[in-house]
Amino acid sequence: MDKKYLQLLSKEFPTIDSAACELVNLSAIRSLPKGTEYFFSDIHGEHEAFLHMLKSASGMIKNKIDLALGDTVSTDEREKLARLIYYPGKQLKALLRNGELTDGWRRTAIYRLILVCETVSAKYTRSRVRKRIPKDMVYILDELLNVTDDVVKEYYYDEIISTILETGIADRFIKSLCELIQSLAVDSLHIIGDIFDRGPRADLILDELMKTHDTDIQWGNHDISWMGAASGNKALIANVIRISMRYNNFDLLEDGYGMNLRTLAVFAGETYKDDDCLSFMPHTLDENIYDPVDIKLAAKMHKAITVIQLKLEGQLIRSHPEWNMDDRDIFGKVDFTDCTVRINGKTYRLTDTSFPTVDPKAPLALSDAENELMMVLTNSFTHSERLNAHVGFLYSNGSMYKVINGNLLFHGCIPLDDNGHLQSVRVLGKTYSGKALLDKLDETANRAYFLQQGREKEEAADYLWYLWCGSGSPLYGKDKMAFFERYFIDDRSLHTESYNPYYRYSERRDVCEKILEMFSLDPKKGHIINGHVPVKIKNGESPVKADGKLFVIDGGISKAYQTATGIAGYTLISDSHSLILAEHKPFVSGESEHTPEIQLVERFDRRMNISDTDKGAEIAEQIDDLKNLLAAYRSGTIKEHSSPKTM
Repeated sequence: MDKKYLQLLSKEFPTIDSAACELVNLSAIRSLPKGTEYFFSDIHGEHEAFLHMLKSASGMIKNKIDLALGDTVSTDEREKLARLIYYPGKQLKALLRNGELTDGWRRTAIYRLILVCETVSAKYTRSRVRKRIPKDMVYILDELLNVTDDVVKEYYYDEIISTILETGIADRFIKSLCELIQSLAVDSLHIIGDIFDRGPRADLILDELMKTHDTDIQWGNHDISWMGAASGNKALIANVIRISMRYNNFDLLEDGYGMNLRTLAVFAGETYKDDDCLSFMPHTLDENIYDPVDIKLAAKMHKAITVIQLKLEGQLIRSHPEWNMDDRDIFGKVDFTDCTVRINGKTYRLTDTSFPTVDPKAPLALSDAENELMMVLTNSFTHSERLNAHVGFLYSNGSMYKVINGNLLFHGCIPLDDNGHLQSVRVLGKTYSGKALLDKLDETANRAYFLQQGREKEEAADYLWYLWCGSGSPLYGKDKMAFFERYFIDDRSLHTESYNPYYRYSERRDVCEKILEMFSLDPKKGHIINGHVPVKIKNGESPVKADGKLFVIDGGISKAYQTATGIAGYTLISDSHSLILAEHKPFVSGESEHTPEIQLVERFDRRMNISDTDKGAEIAEQIDDLKNLLAAYRSGTIKEHSSPKTM
């Protein structure tokens, strides 16, 4: 090996003994069972439902409780213990309020929590568990979890628990134990796109993800829209505000990200004061808590930003003829003298004919007031500290796709043509397809956010809008976004959005295997894991496709989709034994039980160890390096670093 590299490695392991000990440690880690991976998709701002899935490990913690306590504790008591683990602060307050938080209850709860924690942590090294324990509780919990003598265990537990009660730290200790169980239950977390939009508080989801260890994100088109808005793209700023108005999500914008919507409210109230804006009434799935807005004013705000967005999108389309999206510049082709538009050779009258800010001679031009409004809103987006912290997290932990442990994760599709061949897509002057396309788009997304002001940044940010809704976008995966038609034309045939041929061809095993090979994965063992397209279980659809090569795990966490899907989302779970699909029921805050239905979809032919994972491969390389360092020490090529003598 390179001598300079070995000399650098010797600084971390300065003696034969230190290098040998680390080599033994790493070899032992490789022999442990692989950690449990959780795959979620299309969360769409449903913070309560998603956080429950995360805190409960999609029902797996309940299974561990049953395993640890099933023979000795009643079903009702096990369910109460599960709620305590999921929501320790809330449950402790309720018990205190009801006069049930006694030392007897605390003693029993701590004992049971320790047993559950032992079960959850069984496949981890002691050092790994210690890293997850809150610092002020490390010594106590480490001792409790590592008593090996069954004869003294009960006595030892009793003594320590008594001391915990006497010192008054029992409630904090219980909370730490619950949080440790939550942390250990989810070894790694994969979010396959669309954290934002429709649901009320995507910001609270991102707060939690930023605290969760080992999390990665594969961007969805709704995520890229917010990323583009934070990058300063005005069409995407208007887009994310419009969607928030449409679903009455004022709390997200104002309380979550500190956006100043007063200017929009004043503008909309004055501009559309004589317009009832009935077709722009919000679809209220969740009530605002902190920023309730009069529903009629919300409708006016919704219309105001919709008109602005249509103008800005038309400007983008005209400035980028290489996108071949002239057919989507519908607003710019409206005859505003009689409010009609010609589409596919047929003339349609608009369902709304009030456009006070539109100049018929220049329909895509913003009025002076609209320009001023967009300056205020753009400043709010680009300077929101919390939004930029969240977008920064999406960039640092996210990408267009991820290859991990033999699986390929991406949100939408690999664009294919009608013959099932890779579709070429033009990106900033050149064409790309397949893996090369996703790699280029990853680079483009980063340039949009991280480049300083200039033409290159602007072009990259413009392309994020194309990723939001363009026909060649692997994140969108449809021939068009019928945005204008859905708002202004009463003809459902024009509302149809056709999926990319990928969604048809990917149901074939051979196509999935070719895609896996493209990403250097084993086509026989690997899987593709997608989101984006809600699986309509009630219509007989299955999330498992292509003979088990493809998993589509958008099951409709968003309330907006649940009537179509018939369920409330999926979690795909990969533990050391199998692949499991958790099918969730609609989440109702305050209900006692939300345990999903569990379906085994694939059992591995043997138990998977860390040595079988990407992490195991990394450790194997480290082991080889240490072996080379040991050989260098023993041959004298590298000298051991002796410890300085003490006086």
